[in-house]
Amino acid sequence: MRVLFLNPPFLPRYSRSQRSPGVIRSGTLYYPIWPAYATGMVEREGFETKLVDCPATGMDNEAVFRLMRSWEPQLVFIDTSTPSAESDLALAQSMQRQFPETWVFPVGTHVTATYEETLRTYPDLRGVCLGEYDETVVDLCRRKERGEEAIGVPGTAIVNRSLPRPSLGKSDSDTEGADLAAQPRDKIKDLDSLPWVSQVYKRHLRIEDYFYSITRHPVVTIITGRGCPFHCLFCLYPQVMHGHQYRTRSPQSVASEFEYIRRDIPSVREVFIEDDTFTANKERTWAICEELIRSGNRLPWTANSRTDVDLETLSLMKRAGCRLLCVGFESADNGVLKGMRKGQNSDRGIRFREDARRAGIMIHGCFLLGGPGETRESLENTFQYAKRLSCDTAQFFPIMVYPGTAAYQWAKENNYLHASGYRDWLTETGQHRCLIDTPELSAKELMQFCDEARRRYYLAPRYCLRMLQTLICHPGEAKRVFMAFRRFARHLF
Repeated sequence: MRVLFLNPPFLPRYSRSQRSPGVIRSGTLYYPIWPAYATGMVEREGFETKLVDCPATGMDNEAVFRLMRSWEPQLVFIDTSTPSAESDLALAQSMQRQFPETWVFPVGTHVTATYEETLRTYPDLRGVCLGEYDETVVDLCRRKERGEEAIGVPGTAIVNRSLPRPSLGKSDSDTEGADLAAQPRDKIKDLDSLPWVSQVYKRHLRIEDYFYSITRHPVVTIITGRGCPFHCLFCLYPQVMHGHQYRTRSPQSVASEFEYIRRDIPSVREVFIEDDTFTANKERTWAICEELIRSGNRLPWTANSRTDVDLETLSLMKRAGCRLLCVGFESADNGVLKGMRKGQNSDRGIRFREDARRAGIMIHGCFLLGGPGETRESLENTFQYAKRLSCDTAQFFPIMVYPGTAAYQWAKENNYLHASGYRDWLTETGQHRCLIDTPELSAKELMQFCDEARRRYYLAPRYCLRMLQTLICHPGEAKRVFMAFRRFARHLF
């Protein structure tokens, strides 16, 4: 039986799997990491499987339908995101209509958060997968192979076509929506049971197609844990997909995958650990670093972190190969940080930056603007804070709210969100478009401030001199810097 996992067409180099999907100014294109893990699970069960990444390869809808006709998959799983949802789901419905014997299931964050709306708006879909879907897709494949119905599989919302088809929307009727069967599924506890996603990439994708502006190229992205114990207002994956319990792989599993990448994908120059917060558990961070050191790891790596990491831990991470940390400083204003539910303060960020510099770890600083309590004064204070931190690279980002997050609920309840459809989340060319107008700041003001802050930061003579010094002292950074600058320059001048 043949199974297709599809990262569907939308805009050229649309980065669907990242926390805030879009066409990124720096040229960043994420791996389709969650479809890749699911692909590995299905392959391990012996099913013939393809993982097709249309934004990376340039495939359009016509090419997708040619593939459907020539390869004739029995199941298709289509990834979704909020900005591309209307395109993703229209394609899924069209595929289901043209290939009625094929099971077509949308997956991902958007349909997880909006499954009732999705199945009401696209009535020819038989259902969607909810949340983490690695085990769900395996169950669906087994059901399809045995000729059984899909309804009842944990981790799905399925339309029961044996019943009359009332609207799935809310109404006064007690029976409204009775034809929709949504079954929750427990999160995967043993992450060592998952396939190594790097092996899936090697079998199905072209490694050189993927670019992260903060990492050396080529790069491979892996996960060492899922979920995040923190409750930031805006963060998508912990709230919609993976939950707030940090479930982890063993240090031995992580180190072994590093060694596989070094040995079997020799072109790779860095590993990006894409856990929401790699440093969430200090004891585990130490255990992984010690195992990487013990195993003789020679691959540099990057990870996501908060500002609550001490110098001793940072120094150990450096010894284990950590080159850079991507850190959400977010704001200089502690009131704004509290409104974001960030659980950290700006003073700790200053100490963290100093410790990272002493440890020899580069920092990419993230500043999220426009959250609860944000004002024009706090925006400027945050920019001055960013200058004081003097991160190696920085991004200034307007708050983007996605269905299923507390930020989306905050915006909806206060009537701050102004959008006529999900496509409004992006500009015509795919850059992020803020849709939040608060009494203090309009979306236009936020976007303008982010654009200006980016120029003020990167074009400052002090920053240009420091970057020149970095290239002289660390020539290995040159390829990454020039690749990112080539794409990013038109947004600065």
